[in-house]
Amino acid sequence: MRRLPRTAVPSQVREGTGGALQQHGKLVRDRIPQSIREDAAEPVTYTGGREEYRSRLRDKLGEEVAEFLEADEDSAPEELADVLEVVRALAADLGVDADQLEKIREAKAGERGGFADRIVWTGNP
Repeated sequence: MRRLPRTAVPSQVREGTGGALQQHGKLVRDRIPQSIREDAAEPVTYTGGREEYRSRLRDKLGEEVAEFLEADEDSAPEELADVLEVVRALAADLGVDADQLEKIREAKAGERGGFADRIVWTGNP
């Protein structure tokens, strides 16, 4: 049996108090529902609206960064790739493609530098 990624948690909509709908679940990768079906289960999902998508992407970024920070050296590159996937989705949602994002990054690095020199600032005298 193929193991599902830990992000394969279906999203659900449940009725809360006063008949208002409360959203539960989390944003998952596009092919996760397919993976769940391949394991003979039926996912409960819906397509979020634009504002919900933005909010859930931000939540996902925090989740993926936390996973990266907790990762050991062997799994860190995979977790970092997950962070990058969410960053690219956030940029696309803002109307910035990967090339534009890279140009912005390069401009900032050209102006202020990167982090390759490992400089740690401890304040001013």
